[in-house]
Amino acid sequence: MRDLSKYQGIFPAFYACYDKDGQVSAPAVRALAKYLLDKGVKGLYVGGSSGECIYQSVAERKLTLENVMAEVGGKMTIIAHVACNNTADSRELAAHAESLGVDAVAAIPPIYFKLPPKAIAKYWDDISDAAPNTDFVIYNIPQLAGVALTVPLLQEMLKNPRVIGVKNSSMPVQDIQMWKDEGALVFNGPDEQLLSGLAAGAAGGIGGTYAAMPELYLEIARCFQAGQLEKGREVQNECCRIIYKMCSAQGNMYAVIKEIIRLQGGPDVGGVRAPLLNLAEGDGAVTAQAAQMIADAIAKYC
Repeated sequence: MRDLSKYQGIFPAFYACYDKDGQVSAPAVRALAKYLLDKGVKGLYVGGSSGECIYQSVAERKLTLENVMAEVGGKMTIIAHVACNNTADSRELAAHAESLGVDAVAAIPPIYFKLPPKAIAKYWDDISDAAPNTDFVIYNIPQLAGVALTVPLLQEMLKNPRVIGVKNSSMPVQDIQMWKDEGALVFNGPDEQLLSGLAAGAAGGIGGTYAAMPELYLEIARCFQAGQLEKGREVQNECCRIIYKMCSAQGNMYAVIKEIIRLQGGPDVGGVRAPLLNLAEGDGAVTAQAAQMIADAIAKYC
């Protein structure tokens, strides 16, 4: 029986790392991976929404994962999101990820065309078949993908012995309970409800804002495990307030987060790729305020 304990804990979603010309920067990738390793998180989720995957080429996504693995492979649990909007590229990325020794590959459903469940299941199984020795995680994010995971579709996917569970980014916490009832391991996706997701049975969390304040999310998880739910609620609520502040900027949230990490003394990993918007005039105040809120919360709770 496989040991799934390596999937318990806090997994920051890894950000796209660019140089001054907007090209993927191998040194920046390694610097961010090392930075997060030193923060004490359980692992990384590489190549997903936070990694701007739909705006990167197959070669760029390979380059990112290669440098993450070179820096922290074997030291953290690495889940590589490999989905592209066609099966062939997705299979190529899955095979590449397995060759590097990742712990799991993950995939959203195909986007744009609304495919029937049978086609989605075949897409996921075809990707999994390209990485036959690697765990597979379904990425459920209906608000962006336009397709929602259902119990019958999950039941079909669980016939594949490599499918271990779901990265669940739908907003209803109830979904976690439904996937758990089918025997799936579940990662909580929405950062604003990590505590609720853990209470519903999630093994851990994968989040797009985790890298900006890993200390706080680690504390939420610690509070849950220790039964300190009141403190956990306080920290969770403060994380939500910080996220609201981040989202008040005009630039894309990942541009805001990358600047916050730089302000915290972390690596400079550039901006975001068009058509995502970089920081606009006035966003400097928002990033500075959010960075201060994070510092204050860490000082208070951690």
